[in-house]
Amino acid sequence: MSFTFDEKEPIYIQIADQLRDMVFTREILEGDQVPSTTKLSQQLKINPATVLKGMNLLVEDGLIEKKRGMGMFVCKGAYEKILRKRENLFYEDYIEKLVTEALRLNISEEKLLKMVQRGYQNGKFIN
Repeated sequence: MSFTFDEKEPIYIQIADQLRDMVFTREILEGDQVPSTTKLSQQLKINPATVLKGMNLLVEDGLIEKKRGMGMFVCKGAYEKILRKRENLFYEDYIEKLVTEALRLNISEEKLLKMVQRGYQNGKFIN
């Protein structure tokens, strides 16, 4: 499990985002124990309170839960919650803008759908 940080946003948010991504990519599975705040803070050489603050964001989102005396665990349904949120963000960040630009260019819905299908057929966009 590795983390990378940048200066663009607070570390605790980056910790939450990266743990969320690990659940989404199934590096951490539902029911799995999340590394302890102590372990992560030592590994990352940051304050335990910073790690805890990031983890608490995931608790608030219902993605991980605290089990007294045992640690924190990924909640059942966490993957699905993350998937739905990402789909909604995808719609807001990309689809709405795509349709707006298509309307500006007088591209019909039918033509836009054909363009999207062509993109899928080309398939060269996958990393």
